Parts: sequence; C-alpha cells; structure tokens
Amino acid sequence: MSTATNASRPQGLRDVLEGSRVVVCCGSGGVGKTTTASVIALEAARAGRRTVVVTIDPARRLADALGLESLSNTPTRVDIGPEGSAGEMHALMLDTKSTFDGLVRRYSADSDQAERILANRFYENISSALSGTQEYMASEKLYELAEEGDWDLVVVDTPPTRHALDFIDAPQRLATFLDHRLYKVLMTPTRGIVRAVNVAAQTVVRSLSKVVGGEVVADAIAFFQAFEGMEEGFKQRAAAVDALLGSSETAFILVASPRADTVAEAGYFASELANHDIAVRALVVNRVQPRFGAAGTGIGAAEARQRAETLGGTAIGSHFRALADALTMADGEDENLRGLTGQIAPAPVVRVPVLPVEVTDMDGLAILGQLLLE
Repeated sequence: MSTATNASRPQGLRDVLEGSRVVVCCGSGGVGKTTTASVIALEAARAGRRTVVVTIDPARRLADALGLESLSNTPTRVDIGPEGSAGEMHALMLDTKSTFDGLVRRYSADSDQAERILANRFYENISSALSGTQEYMASEKLYELAEEGDWDLVVVDTPPTRHALDFIDAPQRLATFLDHRLYKVLMTPTRGIVRAVNVAAQTVVRSLSKVVGGEVVADAIAFFQAFEGMEEGFKQRAAAVDALLGSSETAFILVASPRADTVAEAGYFASELANHDIAVRALVVNRVQPRFGAAGTGIGAAEARQRAETLGGTAIGSHFRALADALTMADGEDENLRGLTGQIAPAPVVRVPVLPVEVTDMDGLAILGQLLLE
C-alpha cells in the first residue's frame, strides 16, 4: 500500500477531510470513534457533500447517535437540518451475509451457479460466521460505496483496534487463500479430495468426517466445486480494495482518549498502519481535560496549588484547589499523549474537551462538529 507523503499532508482536520473520498475512523473501544465518524459525515454533508457513514461495529451506537430506529445494509437517509443544507447524509450498518451474497451473484457465471452456492449449507455458515469474513466484507462494502456509489465521502466506523487491523489485512488474506495449494486441490474435482489424491488423503477426510460429520465435509467439498471459475473475480476485487485502502484519497483518522491505556492502544495501531505503509492522517483525542484559558495565558498547576494553600479556608481558595487538580490532570494527559503525537507527526491533532452533556442527538453532534473542525 502507499499513501500521501508527510510533506504533502494538510495541516488541519478540515483540510484532511476536504482532500479525501474515504475516511476510516479507528481506535479502541469507548473513545468516541462512532460519534467522531458520525460528526465527520454530518459536517461534510452540511458543507454540501453527499456522504455516507457505515459501521462494522455490531453495537447500535451509530443509529442512536443519528436518531434512527435502526440501520440496514443499504444506506438510510439522515435528516441533517437545518433547512437549505446543500448536501446529503446517509448511514448503514454492514450485513456480512447480504454483502457476501451480492459478491457471489456478481462473479457467478450464471444464476444456476449462484443459487448452488447460496443454497449450500457450508456457505451459509462461512458467509456469516467464519473468522475474517466480516472484515473482508466490510472492506468490500467500502469499495462498493466508494467506487460504485454516488458518494462524495464515505466514512467508515471500524470495530475496536485489533479487529480494525483485520479489516485492513482482509483483502490480501483472501487473495493469498485463493492462491493456496490446498484451495487449488479442493477446486479440482477430478484430482481433488473427492477422488482422493492418495490413500493418506482419504484417511484425512474420513478422520475429519468423524470429528465434524460427513455431511459437513461433503457440503464443504460441494461448495468449493460450485465456486470454480469465480476465484479470479474475487482476487481482482481484493486487489482493488487493497489499492483503495492505500490510496492518498483514503484518510485513516485515529481516535483516542487521553488515558494511558487507550493512548498505548492507539500507538500500537499507528505502528501497524506504518507497517502497511499507511500514515495516520489525523489524531482526534476526545474527553480532554480543559485548561480554562487560551494557551499561554493561564497559570500552572503548581501556582494554582500555592494560591489554594495561601487562601485556605476561603471560597476562592477552594476554587484554586479545584483548578490545581484540573491542571494536574491536564498535565498528566499531555504527558500520556506526548509519545503518540510525536509518533504520528506531522499529522494534525484535535483535542476535544470534556463536554458537560452526553452527545446523543443531532444537536450534540453539531456542537461536537464545531469543536472538531474549528
């Protein structure tokens, strides 16, 4: 994969968004990733773009944040208000099986081949339950929206960090599997497991049948045979998805909180992205302790603590003590973030302060949008 060089990177989050067709929000659980993805899509829509936000997180937080009863595998239009907004916003939640079914129909030679696969019991299991299937179908849905849909911006809300890495690796893993010798053996009816390459292969199949059941093995063999001729289409698609994820028009935005554990997780993710030759294009840090004043104009924690002691027993002394505690917390958060901000430099860092209320509706998302894109 390849991405924009450090020298060409824009300096602010708004610039990152304006220069991107795809935004992938990633980070550990509970850091505001879903809300951030929603805000990005909302603000881009209000700026006149036609946007869609998709979640591959099975939780229903995205629907809640957008005031929707539910989400499906097809885009649902969101009322972005106010009147006169030039853009549109849509949202959807990945349905792994429906997406896989669509690929089968796309690459089948004819409707008979598609129906044989869709009716196969082994396929019914792997299309929704096999490890890695969800991640590949998420990347496929992203490609479908970005390349075949009429969208100016596609925003992806990924599951917690390490599963999001599976999302990035999935296209290449599929291509590798389709080139694997075992797969090619299974795909060759006259020389494969059905006829048994040798006595040892027959023994393996019999042993496997005893463990998982003969019907399961038979269904699996029937599936691979029915799949014959479709692998090249899947491989080409996987390569196209991989290229999209590494494109300079795809921006990976890391979302974190200032806590030490989530910062460490974010640092791990940034390292893994770097191993894929993908740069973090922006860092959003949610729920940051505010310093109560413009940078460089306020007092420090030590001075606030000293004034609290001098004015002990008075109301103003109590206020200075509270200020000292808040500034001490802010200093600790800055220390937690120091290594991460250096690691992803020169990507812009957006610090979103702790808000007095939870963001649960479109008005709250709009307030958060002002903070993110100011």
